[in-house]
Amino acid sequence: MTINTVLLLVFSLLIAGGLSFFQYYYKAKNKSKLNLFLAFLRFLAIFGLFLLLINPIITRNTLEIVKPPLALVVDNSSSIPYLNADKTALTTYKALASNTALQEKFDIQSYQFDNEFQQSEKFNFKGTQSNLDGIAKDLKSINKNVVFPTVIITDGNQTSGNDYVYTFDSTNKVFPIVLGDTTKLLDLKINQLNVNKYAFYKNKFPVEVFVQYSGDKNLTADFSISHGNSVLSKQTISFSASKKTAVVNVLLPANKVGSQVFKATINSKEKEKNSYNNTKNFAVEVIDQKTNIALVTVINHPDIGALKRAIESNAQHKVTIVNPNNINPLRDYNILILYQPTTQFKKLFEENQSAGINTFIITGNHTDFSLLNQQQSNLLFKMSSQKEDYLASFNSQFNLFAIEDIGFENFPPLQNAYGNISVNGNVSVLLSSKIRNIAANSPLVAFAENQGKRTAFLLGENSWKWRLQSHVDNQSFDKFDIFVDKIIQFLASNSSKKSLVVHHESFYNSGDAIEITAQYFNKNYEFDEKAQLTITVVNAKTKQSKNYDLLKSNNSYKVNLDGLTAGTYNFTVKELNSKTSYSSHFEILDFEIEKQFVNPDLEKLNQLAELTQGKTYFPDQVEQLIKALLADESYKTIQKNNVTKSPLIDWKWLLVLIASLLATEWFVRKYNGLL
Repeated sequence: MTINTVLLLVFSLLIAGGLSFFQYYYKAKNKSKLNLFLAFLRFLAIFGLFLLLINPIITRNTLEIVKPPLALVVDNSSSIPYLNADKTALTTYKALASNTALQEKFDIQSYQFDNEFQQSEKFNFKGTQSNLDGIAKDLKSINKNVVFPTVIITDGNQTSGNDYVYTFDSTNKVFPIVLGDTTKLLDLKINQLNVNKYAFYKNKFPVEVFVQYSGDKNLTADFSISHGNSVLSKQTISFSASKKTAVVNVLLPANKVGSQVFKATINSKEKEKNSYNNTKNFAVEVIDQKTNIALVTVINHPDIGALKRAIESNAQHKVTIVNPNNINPLRDYNILILYQPTTQFKKLFEENQSAGINTFIITGNHTDFSLLNQQQSNLLFKMSSQKEDYLASFNSQFNLFAIEDIGFENFPPLQNAYGNISVNGNVSVLLSSKIRNIAANSPLVAFAENQGKRTAFLLGENSWKWRLQSHVDNQSFDKFDIFVDKIIQFLASNSSKKSLVVHHESFYNSGDAIEITAQYFNKNYEFDEKAQLTITVVNAKTKQSKNYDLLKSNNSYKVNLDGLTAGTYNFTVKELNSKTSYSSHFEILDFEIEKQFVNPDLEKLNQLAELTQGKTYFPDQVEQLIKALLADESYKTIQKNNVTKSPLIDWKWLLVLIASLLATEWFVRKYNGLL
């Protein structure tokens, strides 16, 4: 307490004592013990009121010893037992975590990582992915503005995430402990296989295979691709100490419609420690139709090329850029994209009235809005000659089909004529427009369906900037291309609206996230948030079935089927209230990426240690690591002085005490006839 507070308290004692003395003793004729008791009660009540007003604060100083953190991170992926290093990893971790000298100097933090990074002191080595990149990001957020060492017990083999060598903070030393045998063994491996998900019936599709060899002797290997019992391609590849990689390009026939599973194999006469990585299964969905799309335009614009690339990223789509005055018969196309229609499009609009082809209308600075008002009734345009930039606002209630927000509100503005766009009839708005963050109450991307004909609208030019921004944000065009593909899928289908819509892949790799999403709509085709969706999954071979509930997430229901073994599965999604159901199948391919390794990645772990000024150790060098950590003077214990301020008495209890004292005084006076 300060001197002023002490003086106020002393002054309060004098005033409280003076007032009590004046009332019960100075004017009192009878100075009895009763008056003394009443004076004491009055003194406490008045002094309590002064305490309540002054509210004296007590300051406490406490010393706290802060140890520097020591992060012990254990690789919990399944590659550790495949390298026969799981017991070694546990022994190494226990030797570090239980060392009393380290416990005295450091605040030991135990973590594990596979596809996720989390705090743990127990490890089962069953992770299906290894993401070392996540360690650096999470440790930075946990131990902010602190210099600390990190010990990673791992084989260094990463299967997901960015290159971990350059993500760790160079000011925080990393000490990798290398698990597994570093002796280079002879090994043939299918390192990567590239193939499109889709192929067209009666066509050939390309397969690109990267084969890797580890060894010093000259070797001849047989590479083949088979489908069932049939070998579709076979060739011989030679390796040597100087030639350790090979790229194989093969064209395979698509002779059957549906999901087709193939197997790539590389073998030699030499014995290998790990033969699992000699084979790789892959699947292709063979389809017997292709969506032909006419992109009709009379101007040159970067949007044209961006749209063509985005649409054709799905091999099922083919885009032809045409002029409205020189176009094939409309029956040759499944979808018409009308880019900034002008008066030259009038004849095309009239022909499409009878053809009934679904259209995707894109407007901009060259658009004839009077023509659009004449040729369609879904949107009414009242536009001026002035140009305006429109930002996007995502509508989370959009439920026409499943789509995620890919960061639309951070995309550059689209340019269109300034004016008012009003909705007429059954139109679903995906993106609304904003002018400098002020809602314009107009659609930017919208969809309409009238008498079986579907129309999509993109009201602004420069969508090529959206595709470029999406690549900057995600280092890939995939998210924007999927957004465009969703629009094309909507236009390519003329089927009536379904109450239950289920999205899934035809095949998955073992260890991949197996997620199935579904949407259920009521009779007004509104997303039903009270639906009860379940899924029954049946193994086609063993007939073993499992039941799951689908959980609501934003505007869809989801279920995660991780943990299923390789094989073919039939499934049925059912809505329990309406009994509506959807049945299909998927296949899980036998491929576990964690089984691909025969050695730890010592080179990368050495790089990581060097860049962070740490050092690489092996399990039999744990004692050396402990001595190095204890001798490192850059990690020091800090003594912190914590100052806490708190009221002398809690005001709530002080009020109760004052009320009790006054009440007691009143009852005593009443009982003794002094009132």
